[in-house]
Amino acid sequence: MLGDDVSAEFSRIKQFPDFIHIPVLQQEVVEGLNVQSGGHYLDATVGGGGHSRLVLDTAATVKVTALDQDERAIAAAQLTLAEYGDRVQFHHINFASFNPGDTKFDGVLADLGVSSAQLDVSDRGFSFRQEAPLDMRMDQTQELTAAEIVNHWHETDLANLIYTYGEERLSRKIAHRIIEKRPFTTTKELTDTIFYSVPPSYRYGRIHPATRTFQALRIAVNRELDVLETLVQTAPTWLNEGGRLVVISFHSLEDRIVKHRLKESPLLKVLTKKPIIATDEEIQENVRARSAKLRIAERVL
Repeated sequence: MLGDDVSAEFSRIKQFPDFIHIPVLQQEVVEGLNVQSGGHYLDATVGGGGHSRLVLDTAATVKVTALDQDERAIAAAQLTLAEYGDRVQFHHINFASFNPGDTKFDGVLADLGVSSAQLDVSDRGFSFRQEAPLDMRMDQTQELTAAEIVNHWHETDLANLIYTYGEERLSRKIAHRIIEKRPFTTTKELTDTIFYSVPPSYRYGRIHPATRTFQALRIAVNRELDVLETLVQTAPTWLNEGGRLVVISFHSLEDRIVKHRLKESPLLKVLTKKPIIATDEEIQENVRARSAKLRIAERVL
């Protein structure tokens, strides 16, 4: 059941028409899950409901349990999937905390990372391109924010964070300048500081110099790698025999965890020796698909 806060967000979501989830690797996900008539599937990161709609459209008897830690995502998915009625059950929860009890699924899908809708809604603070409070929380009920990290962490810890989670080679320079210039309250203040902390030759490269630092902060705020470890180790126990686990990752840190944990699980047979990636045609239509990597495993015990 959804609480009053989510019900209120359901009403407010109409103010955010840009919260639309364009699902990546659409055909590959449905085929990877091996969706069957009468099956019950878990969408562990429902977002705006795009992937769940594809699964539900496969057959009139398919059911979906939809999770998301983001109240706006749940509200958007409720609108998107309203026509399917009680074939969809929603839960406002992080997948790492989900307990299905005795329920078993015929497939589990996790589309990881921040959605384009979250990036586009400026008050969330995920994007260095939008001025907003330094928040970055997917679950707005948690305490830790990006502002807490950049304004209070020790320089060494901050540099290590940016290097480890952002894979940023200039992490020490960036952390040192952040310490010099803090406190920060907005994304723009932080973005400008990062921009001028690196050499001119680095400022105008292929990606903005703040990209990796913002990624690192988002991962830390939401404990993304920790909860991913939990999911990939726990989800196999939620599957019926022959059920599929399908995971879409968007950067090397995630994909590395998925690759190794699927291979190590005694309950799974890995079906993708290499990750499935988007076609050139899909990338032209949806640039977010460019970095998507899909891996599939099947419950065998």
